[in-house]
Amino acid sequence: HRPSKDKPFLAINCGAIPEHLLESELFGYEKGAFTGANQQKKGKFELANNGTLFLDEIGELTLQLQAKILRAVQEKEVTPVGNSEPRPVNVRVVSATNRDLGKAIKLGTFREDLYFRVSTFKINVPGLKERRDDILPLSNFFLMKYGKEGGEYRFSPEATAKLLSYDWPGNVRELENVIQRAIVLSDEDFIEADYLFFDAV
Repeated sequence: HRPSKDKPFLAINCGAIPEHLLESELFGYEKGAFTGANQQKKGKFELANNGTLFLDEIGELTLQLQAKILRAVQEKEVTPVGNSEPRPVNVRVVSATNRDLGKAIKLGTFREDLYFRVSTFKINVPGLKERRDDILPLSNFFLMKYGKEGGEYRFSPEATAKLLSYDWPGNVRELENVIQRAIVLSDEDFIEADYLFFDAV
């Protein structure tokens, strides 16, 4: 049966977790499977059963983990670390990457069969450079998210112009970093252009 929208939604950043930990995070492990495994732990696939698992930065996965994810998606089962018995799972997988997976397939760093399994419905999200109308709403969102409680943060006209004139090669993550940095540098609720430092790439 199809995963339900009322069921769990779990997310994992595949690029932020070391490979040896990522496998146990995704598929779980048995007690005693490795040093420090003092009890059984379910992985994200099992915890998201009948729901959705979001694999962020799927292009960062090693070929070995790609093969295991392919099996989980294709066969609808996972095998926890330290166990030889597969467990059934029914999970909708949503993935994202900033890599060119077509190029990665040609280079042999991404499995073509996994690509076709996870790219049933593709959405290409343009960078902030092509979505200038999103820059200020996102900037204001990050002001509210990271500003001190009760603070009425706002941008000076010069700061607004600086935000809108930049090309944002790092997209939303770079914008988030810039706003966080500006809040730290500002000793008041008014964000001046001088507080906006862009990441050198």
